[in-house]
Amino acid sequence: MRRKTIALLILCILMIFGLASCKTAEQPEKTVETLPAAPEETVDKSGKRVYFAAPLFSQAEKDFNLKITQILEENGYEVFLPQRDGFLAVELEGLSEEEMTKKIFEKDLSEVLKADIIFMILDGRIPDEGACVELGIAYANNKRCYGFKNDARVVETALELNPMISGCFTKLFCNYDYEKLVEELKQYLAENEL
Repeated sequence: MRRKTIALLILCILMIFGLASCKTAEQPEKTVETLPAAPEETVDKSGKRVYFAAPLFSQAEKDFNLKITQILEENGYEVFLPQRDGFLAVELEGLSEEEMTKKIFEKDLSEVLKADIIFMILDGRIPDEGACVELGIAYANNKRCYGFKNDARVVETALELNPMISGCFTKLFCNYDYEKLVEELKQYLAENEL
Protein backbone atom coordinates (compact mmCIF):
# COMPACT_ATOMS: atom_id res chain seq x y z
CA MET A 1 0.00 0.00 0.00
CA ARG A 2 2.81 2.40 0.87
CA ARG A 3 4.53 1.81 -2.51
CA LYS A 4 1.29 2.63 -4.35
CA THR A 5 0.88 5.84 -2.34
CA ILE A 6 4.45 6.93 -3.04
CA ALA A 7 4.13 6.07 -6.75
CA LEU A 8 0.87 8.01 -6.97
CA LEU A 9 2.45 11.00 -5.21
CA ILE A 10 5.41 10.98 -7.61
CA LEU A 11 3.07 10.73 -10.60
CA CYS A 12 1.04 13.68 -9.33
CA ILE A 13 4.16 15.79 -8.81
CA LEU A 14 5.41 14.96 -12.30
CA MET A 15 2.04 15.88 -13.78
CA ILE A 16 1.90 19.18 -11.88
CA PHE A 17 5.38 20.28 -12.92
CA GLY A 18 5.41 18.60 -16.33
CA LEU A 19 2.30 20.18 -17.80
CA ALA A 20 1.93 23.89 -18.41
CA SER A 21 -0.76 26.26 -19.56
CA CYS A 22 -0.81 27.50 -23.14
CA LYS A 23 0.15 31.11 -22.46
CA THR A 24 0.78 33.75 -19.83
CA ALA A 25 -1.76 36.35 -18.80
CA GLU A 26 0.27 39.03 -20.61
CA GLN A 27 -0.75 37.60 -24.01
CA PRO A 28 -4.55 37.18 -23.75
CA GLU A 29 -5.44 37.14 -27.45
CA LYS A 30 -2.64 35.03 -28.92
CA THR A 31 -3.64 31.96 -30.91
CA VAL A 32 -1.14 29.12 -31.04
CA GLU A 33 -0.86 26.92 -34.10
CA THR A 34 1.32 23.84 -34.09
CA LEU A 35 2.57 21.43 -36.71
CA PRO A 36 0.23 18.88 -38.31
CA ALA A 37 -0.45 15.87 -36.11
CA ALA A 38 0.81 13.47 -38.77
CA PRO A 39 2.37 13.73 -42.21
CA GLU A 40 -0.17 15.10 -44.70
CA GLU A 41 -0.18 11.96 -46.82
CA THR A 42 -1.34 9.79 -43.90
CA VAL A 43 -4.21 11.94 -42.62
CA ASP A 44 -7.68 11.45 -44.12
CA LYS A 45 -9.33 14.88 -44.06
CA SER A 46 -12.72 13.82 -45.31
CA GLY A 47 -14.34 12.46 -42.14
CA LYS A 48 -16.48 14.61 -39.84
CA ARG A 49 -16.81 12.30 -36.86
CA VAL A 50 -15.48 14.01 -33.71
CA TYR A 51 -14.53 12.54 -30.34
CA PHE A 52 -14.88 15.30 -27.71
CA ALA A 53 -12.21 14.81 -25.02
CA ALA A 54 -12.72 16.93 -21.94
CA PRO A 55 -13.13 16.93 -18.18
CA LEU A 56 -16.78 16.20 -17.32
CA PHE A 57 -16.90 16.10 -13.56
CA SER A 58 -18.81 19.27 -12.66
CA GLN A 59 -21.98 20.82 -14.05
CA ALA A 60 -19.96 23.83 -15.26
CA GLU A 61 -17.63 21.53 -17.24
CA LYS A 62 -20.57 19.61 -18.70
CA ASP A 63 -22.36 22.84 -19.70
CA PHE A 64 -19.19 24.20 -21.34
CA ASN A 65 -18.61 20.92 -23.21
CA LEU A 66 -22.18 20.93 -24.48
CA LYS A 67 -21.93 24.54 -25.75
CA ILE A 68 -18.78 23.79 -27.74
CA THR A 69 -20.24 20.49 -29.00
CA GLN A 70 -23.31 22.37 -30.26
CA ILE A 71 -21.08 24.72 -32.28
CA LEU A 72 -19.35 21.73 -33.87
CA GLU A 73 -22.68 20.02 -34.61
CA GLU A 74 -24.13 23.21 -36.11
CA ASN A 75 -21.20 23.08 -38.54
CA GLY A 76 -21.97 19.56 -39.72
CA TYR A 77 -19.81 17.47 -37.40
CA GLU A 78 -21.08 14.28 -35.77
CA VAL A 79 -19.83 14.54 -32.18
CA PHE A 80 -19.40 11.79 -29.63
CA LEU A 81 -19.65 13.61 -26.30
CA PRO A 82 -18.85 11.10 -23.53
CA GLN A 83 -21.07 12.81 -20.93
CA ARG A 84 -24.03 12.55 -23.31
CA ASP A 85 -23.26 9.55 -25.51
CA GLY A 86 -21.07 7.36 -23.29
CA PHE A 87 -21.09 6.14 -19.72
CA LEU A 88 -20.47 8.10 -16.54
CA ALA A 89 -19.31 6.22 -13.46
CA VAL A 90 -22.14 7.72 -11.37
CA GLU A 91 -24.65 6.18 -13.78
CA LEU A 92 -23.23 2.65 -13.51
CA GLU A 93 -24.69 1.67 -10.15
CA GLY A 94 -24.35 -1.95 -9.14
CA LEU A 95 -21.11 -2.54 -11.04
CA SER A 96 -17.80 -3.09 -9.32
CA GLU A 97 -15.06 -0.51 -9.83
CA GLU A 98 -13.31 -2.94 -12.16
CA GLU A 99 -16.49 -3.48 -14.21
CA MET A 100 -17.16 0.27 -14.39
CA THR A 101 -13.59 1.00 -15.47
CA LYS A 102 -13.70 -1.66 -18.16
CA LYS A 103 -17.08 -0.50 -19.52
CA ILE A 104 -16.08 3.18 -19.67
CA PHE A 105 -12.61 2.47 -21.08
CA GLU A 106 -13.83 0.11 -23.81
CA LYS A 107 -16.61 2.48 -24.94
CA ASP A 108 -14.39 5.55 -25.04
CA LEU A 109 -11.51 3.69 -26.72
CA SER A 110 -13.89 2.37 -29.38
CA GLU A 111 -15.24 5.87 -30.05
CA VAL A 112 -11.77 7.44 -30.25
CA LEU A 113 -10.78 4.81 -32.82
CA LYS A 114 -13.99 5.37 -34.84
CA ALA A 115 -13.50 9.15 -34.88
CA ASP A 116 -11.78 11.14 -37.61
CA ILE A 117 -11.02 14.05 -35.29
CA ILE A 118 -10.35 14.55 -31.59
CA PHE A 119 -11.35 17.89 -30.10
CA MET A 120 -9.77 18.31 -26.66
CA ILE A 121 -10.61 20.85 -23.98
CA LEU A 122 -7.37 21.77 -22.20
CA ASP A 123 -8.91 23.79 -19.37
CA GLY A 124 -8.04 23.03 -15.78
CA ARG A 125 -4.91 23.45 -13.69
CA ILE A 126 -3.50 20.69 -15.89
CA PRO A 127 -5.18 18.96 -18.84
CA ASP A 128 -7.54 16.14 -17.84
CA GLU A 129 -5.61 12.85 -17.57
CA GLY A 130 -8.23 10.79 -19.41
CA ALA A 131 -8.40 13.35 -22.23
CA CYS A 132 -4.58 13.20 -22.50
CA VAL A 133 -4.76 9.41 -22.96
CA GLU A 134 -7.51 9.85 -25.57
CA LEU A 135 -5.35 12.44 -27.37
CA GLY A 136 -2.39 10.05 -27.39
CA ILE A 137 -4.50 7.22 -28.81
CA ALA A 138 -5.96 9.53 -31.45
CA TYR A 139 -2.58 10.92 -32.46
CA ALA A 140 -1.04 7.45 -32.67
CA ASN A 141 -3.89 6.46 -35.01
CA ASN A 142 -3.44 9.48 -37.32
CA LYS A 143 -6.57 11.33 -36.20
CA ARG A 144 -6.78 15.09 -36.70
CA CYS A 145 -6.29 16.69 -33.28
CA TYR A 146 -7.58 20.08 -32.14
CA GLY A 147 -7.12 21.77 -28.77
CA PHE A 148 -9.32 24.39 -27.12
CA LYS A 149 -8.18 26.39 -24.08
CA ASN A 150 -9.93 29.19 -22.21
CA ASP A 151 -8.40 28.75 -18.74
CA ALA A 152 -5.80 31.26 -17.52
CA ARG A 153 -4.24 29.15 -14.76
CA VAL A 154 -0.51 28.65 -15.29
CA VAL A 155 1.82 26.06 -13.78
CA GLU A 156 4.94 26.89 -15.80
CA THR A 157 5.52 29.88 -18.01
CA ALA A 158 8.58 28.61 -19.89
CA LEU A 159 6.41 26.49 -22.19
CA GLU A 160 2.89 27.20 -23.34
CA LEU A 161 1.97 23.50 -23.08
CA ASN A 162 3.95 20.36 -22.50
CA PRO A 163 5.45 19.56 -25.94
CA MET A 164 4.12 15.99 -25.72
CA ILE A 165 0.61 17.48 -25.66
CA SER A 166 0.96 20.51 -27.93
CA GLY A 167 2.91 18.49 -30.49
CA CYS A 168 -0.20 16.40 -31.18
CA PHE A 169 -2.39 19.29 -32.29
CA THR A 170 -3.17 20.29 -35.84
CA LYS A 171 -4.48 23.56 -34.36
CA LEU A 172 -4.85 24.94 -30.85
CA PHE A 173 -7.53 27.55 -30.16
CA CYS A 174 -6.42 29.51 -27.10
CA ASN A 175 -7.83 32.75 -25.70
CA TYR A 176 -8.75 33.76 -22.15
CA ASP A 177 -11.70 35.80 -23.43
CA TYR A 178 -14.42 33.16 -23.84
CA GLU A 179 -16.51 35.17 -26.30
CA LYS A 180 -13.50 35.85 -28.54
CA LEU A 181 -12.45 32.21 -28.35
CA VAL A 182 -15.90 30.99 -29.37
CA GLU A 183 -15.99 33.53 -32.23
CA GLU A 184 -12.54 32.37 -33.36
CA LEU A 185 -13.79 28.78 -33.46
CA LYS A 186 -16.95 29.76 -35.36
CA GLN A 187 -14.94 31.82 -37.86
CA TYR A 188 -12.46 28.98 -38.37
CA LEU A 189 -15.26 26.48 -38.98
CA ALA A 190 -16.94 28.87 -41.44
CA GLU A 191 -13.73 28.99 -43.49
CA ASN A 192 -12.13 25.57 -42.87
CA GLU A 193 -12.83 21.93 -42.19
CA LEU A 194 -11.42 20.46 -39.01
